Amino acid sequence: MRQRYKNMTPRPSNALLAIIALAALVLDQASKWGILSQLGDVDATPVAILPFLDFVLVWNTGISYGLLADHSQLVRIGLITLSLLIIGFLLFLSHREPHPWLRFAYAMIIGGALGNVIDRVIHGAVVDFISLHSFGYYWYVFNIADIWITMGGVVVVWLSVKPSKTELG
Repeated sequence: MRQRYKNMTPRPSNALLAIIALAALVLDQASKWGILSQLGDVDATPVAILPFLDFVLVWNTGISYGLLADHSQLVRIGLITLSLLIIGFLLFLSHREPHPWLRFAYAMIIGGALGNVIDRVIHGAVVDFISLHSFGYYWYVFNIADIWITMGGVVVVWLSVKPSKTELG
């Protein structure tokens, strides 16, 4: 496996990855603080930002698409615990991974996941506020942390399915 990445750019340092994860976390938390300070902490009427983008406060007690949206303390603790286990696993993988883009992707996922964990600990739910829509169709409401997690996930999947240069010839 290491042979595959032999001629690759040097892997980013752990300090750089920590900075990337921290930057993702800070941007997420700052955006949520901004929304809460502008919209209050009660579900609000959507605020039109662009013809296809609204900001609307939604307290997500579950996971994607409202799954596990039970308001019980046990579900909340379970989601926090699961998130922390996944973050720990990604930290382990990032320390062993030679590919710089995979390490970057793990840092993005870790930063986003930490942002959502902080919400669950402080508020008991994740602060979602970005609502995309077009032609009467609305996507689910999400936040900046979800963007980081999704971007990191896309990079992980893309790198796992694309052939390497050594496999091509």
